[in-house]
Amino acid sequence: MFERLVSGVAEDDWAAPSPCDDWDARGVVAHVIDMLGVLMRPLDRTLTPVDQGDPLSAFRSARADVEPLLSDPELACQVVTSPAGTMAFEQLGDIFGGDLVWHGWDLAMATGQDATIDPVEVTAGLQMAENMAPEMYEPEAFGPGVVVFGPRVAVPNDAPAQDRLLGLLGRDPHWSRPA
Repeated sequence: MFERLVSGVAEDDWAAPSPCDDWDARGVVAHVIDMLGVLMRPLDRTLTPVDQGDPLSAFRSARADVEPLLSDPELACQVVTSPAGTMAFEQLGDIFGGDLVWHGWDLAMATGQDATIDPVEVTAGLQMAENMAPEMYEPEAFGPGVVVFGPRVAVPNDAPAQDRLLGLLGRDPHWSRPA
């Protein structure tokens, strides 16, 4: 889904502000790519250097670097240590897979695309977010310059599940693209 959203960004929208205070639409994609690089660190791997001027090509390249690692049964079950804890590499990959969903919402909101998150992802995300360690809200928990989640945003308990999830992930579900 994230690649579809990246490919759906109009050239004029790359500089559009996003719900993430420090990033425009291009910055959201750059962050996702950076996080895919962070995912590879426990395996002592790095992303193939690419020109970040073309966000879609850069994302595709990063995904092409990560996917074979996650689909390799030997690597997938390798136990790694990360700021999220000690776990199988594929579990760490699942955490980063969620990142694609949340940042897909950010990108969709910034660029006027459909920002509806799949209900299955919302349910899984709520379960994860409700039990998230406080460290995940600390700036640079995953390393220098890496912010995982902003401070939680208060959302009513009876709000739609997607809104509650977004609030737990530090997003204002009512953020709107500036006119």
